[in-house]
Amino acid sequence: MWGCGALLGARTRSRLWREVLVAWGRRWSAAAPYSASAEPSRVRALVYGHHGDPAKVVELKDLELAAVGGSDVHVRMLAAPINPSDINMIQGNYGLLPKLPAVGGNEGVGQVVAVGSSVTGVKPGDWVIPANAGLGTWRTEAVFSEEALIGVPSDIPLQSAATLSVNPCTAYRMLMDFEQLQPGDSVIQNASNSGVGQAVIQIAAALGLRTVNVVRDRPDIQKLTDRLKSLGAEHVLTEEQLRKHEMKNFFKDMPQPRLALNCVGGKSSTELLRHLARQDPSLVMQAEVVGVDFLRTSLTYSQHPACTCFFPFHLPPGWHTDLIPGICTAIFDHVKNG
Repeated sequence: MWGCGALLGARTRSRLWREVLVAWGRRWSAAAPYSASAEPSRVRALVYGHHGDPAKVVELKDLELAAVGGSDVHVRMLAAPINPSDINMIQGNYGLLPKLPAVGGNEGVGQVVAVGSSVTGVKPGDWVIPANAGLGTWRTEAVFSEEALIGVPSDIPLQSAATLSVNPCTAYRMLMDFEQLQPGDSVIQNASNSGVGQAVIQIAAALGLRTVNVVRDRPDIQKLTDRLKSLGAEHVLTEEQLRKHEMKNFFKDMPQPRLALNCVGGKSSTELLRHLARQDPSLVMQAEVVGVDFLRTSLTYSQHPACTCFFPFHLPPGWHTDLIPGICTAIFDHVKNG
């Protein structure tokens, strides 16, 4: 859940797959009419039959396109990103795993080609995104049940629509669910250049929240700082700067954070906790892919009154379908407003 374009054995392979999927969408968008009669009998998909290294187990295959039933929707995929959660699902170490063989991809946007006689929520030409993880978006076309899809506006950027349901929704829930933040309040987070981190920056700025964004040091730190500030980040600090004694004066000019968002673990989360406001703060430990360091940190802080662990795949069944339409509506407005 940390952003698109994760390494898939090699960065070039990820980029190639993403370009292929977007190209397929553009080709069909320009050529195919909105008619069931235009349905090809076979489609192309990236499929894996067992878990392992994605570079070795994922294959490009031709699949038969199912017939459109009464409650089904025929969707032509326009774009589908590659997230670390996609990779971990293929590897078999994700919290939710589809039945094998499976088509890769948890996220993306498609255009409705045809609908069954019982479908009322979408119509040909509409844009749709998955309602839940594991739908399998790395394919040119598919027939899904209506309940597996959520309609989205077609007047937002294609890339925004394709990457809407994972990182922005996670960021929105973490900002809204744990503290009743008001404009002017501050939030501190690590891994701020991740997909979720960048979404937090943009949504927080739209809500009038001030952000302290922690990143790992690197040779081009100024370039990264400038990019995050262009998204709305107020402060960008390295892990080393956060540990310095001078930080005690940092919060004289802004309120201490009431909310800290951690997806790193270890010393980094300790520093976030140290800088939280003393009265009823929240340290949210968020992850879908749990590493040893993060798990050790979660166990260490699990008894701390400020700590809440946020694992989306441990939430009650149906939460995503129930909540995401409202979350997406809120995010649509932010996307349209830039």
